[in-house]
Amino acid sequence: MFFMTKDDIPEGLGFSTFGALHIIWLVAILAFCITSTIIYKRLNTKHRKIMSTAFGCIIVFLEMLKNVVAIFTGDFGVGHLPLHLCGINILLIGFDLFKQNNTVRNFLYYFCIPGALLALLFPNWTVLPCLNFSHIHSFTIHAFLVAYPLLLVTSGEIKPTIKAMPKCILLLIAMAVPVYFVNLLADTNFMFLMEPESGNPLGLFEKYLGSHLWGFPVLLPIVMFSMYLPLFLVSKFKKKENKLN
Repeated sequence: MFFMTKDDIPEGLGFSTFGALHIIWLVAILAFCITSTIIYKRLNTKHRKIMSTAFGCIIVFLEMLKNVVAIFTGDFGVGHLPLHLCGINILLIGFDLFKQNNTVRNFLYYFCIPGALLALLFPNWTVLPCLNFSHIHSFTIHAFLVAYPLLLVTSGEIKPTIKAMPKCILLLIAMAVPVYFVNLLADTNFMFLMEPESGNPLGLFEKYLGSHLWGFPVLLPIVMFSMYLPLFLVSKFKKKENKLN
């Protein structure tokens, strides 16, 4: 049962969204992210590099481990390709470990954090019990996907800007176009380009506007400005505080 997937697990063994088990995971992940950022901010440049590299390597390792397990259990398929948004962010984090790019780092802040948070808040692996590899892996890797860019933002290593938003959107489109054709060829639904998943807010656009794709140009700017707003408010507060001092 430990290595069973969503496709072959017996019914009735999973957990409920915002049930006790889910809440415990969310509280633990919140504590992990807060503790990690506090520790990271207190480190010097050398030790910050070690910690951020360790987090990035853990993320890449967890993704590789998932695929290795799937291969050995005979469950590996085209659906395991890292072409969902979180999978793409894993690839970008791997890239960031070797070469830092401002657009990529802004992308990680604007899309990796909210994407991973939504996955944690509304998991699609609720059919899996606690003592299951995919259950543990899914919560763990998404926790690190939130934590990695969060460390870099709170320390000032990533400085998200409004000017970077168009480049981030263009980068997303540049990745979405080939992914769309992969979906057509492999009958997959990477990045939810073909249909919205159950419980996904994109479903509202399909219901009322006839296509869930209308949700992308509407929701993406909202998400990005929602991510930028707290940074803007903190910056304004610090400037006001400096003037008073």
